[in-house]
Amino acid sequence: MKNRVLLILSLASCVLGVNAQTQYEAARFSENELNGTARFVGMGGAMGALGADISVIGTNPAGIGLYRSHDVSTSFGFNATKTASEFGGTQMKDKNLRASFDQIGFVYSNKIGNRTTLRYVNFGFNYHKSKNFNRYFQSGGMLEGLSQTQQMANMVNGSIGSINEMDNIYNYDGKTGVNPYSPTASNYPYLGVMGIRTELVGVGTFEDSQGQYQAPIGWYGDASGYQSREEGGIHEYDFNISTNIEDRIYLGLTLGVYDINYHSSTYYTEDIYDGGHSGYYELRNDYRVDGSGLDLKFGAIFRPVLESPFRFGVAIHTPIWYNLTETYASEMYSNLVYEDGSTFEANEYTPDYTGGKTLRDYQLRTPWRFNLNLGTVFGGIMAVGAEYEYADYSSSKLRYADGYEMANQTSYIAEDLKGVHTIRLGMETCITPAFSLRAGYNYSTSAYKETAYKALDYNDMRADTEYRNSFGHHTATVGLGYRWNYFYADLAYKYDTNKSDFYAFSAEDLKATKVTDDRHQLLLTLGVKF
Repeated sequence: MKNRVLLILSLASCVLGVNAQTQYEAARFSENELNGTARFVGMGGAMGALGADISVIGTNPAGIGLYRSHDVSTSFGFNATKTASEFGGTQMKDKNLRASFDQIGFVYSNKIGNRTTLRYVNFGFNYHKSKNFNRYFQSGGMLEGLSQTQQMANMVNGSIGSINEMDNIYNYDGKTGVNPYSPTASNYPYLGVMGIRTELVGVGTFEDSQGQYQAPIGWYGDASGYQSREEGGIHEYDFNISTNIEDRIYLGLTLGVYDINYHSSTYYTEDIYDGGHSGYYELRNDYRVDGSGLDLKFGAIFRPVLESPFRFGVAIHTPIWYNLTETYASEMYSNLVYEDGSTFEANEYTPDYTGGKTLRDYQLRTPWRFNLNLGTVFGGIMAVGAEYEYADYSSSKLRYADGYEMANQTSYIAEDLKGVHTIRLGMETCITPAFSLRAGYNYSTSAYKETAYKALDYNDMRADTEYRNSFGHHTATVGLGYRWNYFYADLAYKYDTNKSDFYAFSAEDLKATKVTDDRHQLLLTLGVKF
């Protein structure tokens, strides 16, 4: 193995509890995407100041105050995803097509009077899928000596104080001794324990100025393969009250209720060697998060000149306070051939705590969001809108179920995440009184710093080492609308593209897998205004 000095950390530096969540979960569940009614999507979501669309209930709640009639709508369509990866000259592609139900909502418009200060008090509800996690992905290629087993060894080196402890872990028979997976008895990293018990982590002899010493070591990596399947989404339920004051000032308040369901299953395999020894191993991870959250959104729209259609608005979204439950299970299989011809084969599973999966409750607080929006109408036939939004992802917080902050994880969030800037532009033109044409564009900067990586602590219960650092996100949209009598139908097409760097494990010299994610969405909204 590489002759590097591995410092054995004292167990006195341990913090209470075992860790599972990372900055990557914090970012994943803080993100949202453009979705809602087809009119809203077709205009790039830049309708905060224009208002009078059910979907603005989730961006600028004051936009519901512009309604002068009741509205009921529902939206559905198809999502097609395509993911391409390139690692060391090896290219892979995956495609997926799914139907989706994206939105349903209503607005009840309550007129107070034509000459009163308060003209309307409106009430609204809207459901929409604010995040779609569905994604297939695979990558692989030559590792040039780097190996995930070396990360296992480093985790073992940071948590185990002696070679005798490694022997006890290896020889544990499920009956006598300390269960190495028990967080109350050992605080060992699950990935490291699995590596020891499958002989992917052994003991090497090193020498420094103090003399010889022994430390955990892994293998050399030859070729690797990785596959993942992600499913689920974030479902948002918004309840709104909004007002119209003299057709000049519009105020709105939205209570957001969120439901998360996320599931990922991953497979990683690696061909390994060390001198005359060789073999391969496989690691499977199953990870699921379910939970709910709440936030509040405040919005205001101002029409400074009564004779002008120009409006500007502001909106503030509080953090979403999530209570989440995650379950995860891992399986490792190794098949090794040693130089003397002997063979070794082993299957290792994480412990059976809840039907074969480890369960953990925790809390997440996402960042505040600040939104500025502009909108106007030209000649009574063309509406244009623009928005700017900012959210500081580095301010997100992870807490244990009892409310105590996860100090290490929160520090990783502050070190690796940053503020995200989002720009939305949109337009709508009436071709005829019945037909409308729309177009929009969104751009969001990356939430990750260039130095971001997934840090698994010495006592981590997670065994999935992979992570992905996304770059800027581009979205382009077009749409059509048709109105007749009380009914309307809108159609939108959305194209998302995002590039990212993927790493199957953490190693300083590991080259990034270059990934491009493309998503095509076709969305149809049917509604009635009366």
